[in-house]
Amino acid sequence: MEIKSFYKNQRELAEALSRVIDKYWCSEILENEMIDSIKRIVENNETKVFTNTSGEFTTVLRQQCGKKRLEVVSKILDRKD
Repeated sequence: MEIKSFYKNQRELAEALSRVIDKYWCSEILENEMIDSIKRIVENNETKVFTNTSGEFTTVLRQQCGKKRLEVVSKILDRKD
């Protein structure tokens, strides 16, 4: 699966995160591939993912991705590998 590392806006970023998680939920990619993709996307686009002050997901991401997908992203980012 080919996923870009850098996105020009929050909407494209949200679509990419949603696509990766949905592919995992549909068993189209393995868990490790999903985890690596999400980590790489968030790491390279941190200013588009989190608000400056509180470290919460931006409004656009919350609206576009939804609660369940962002729970997955949070759990992946909180893991201590």
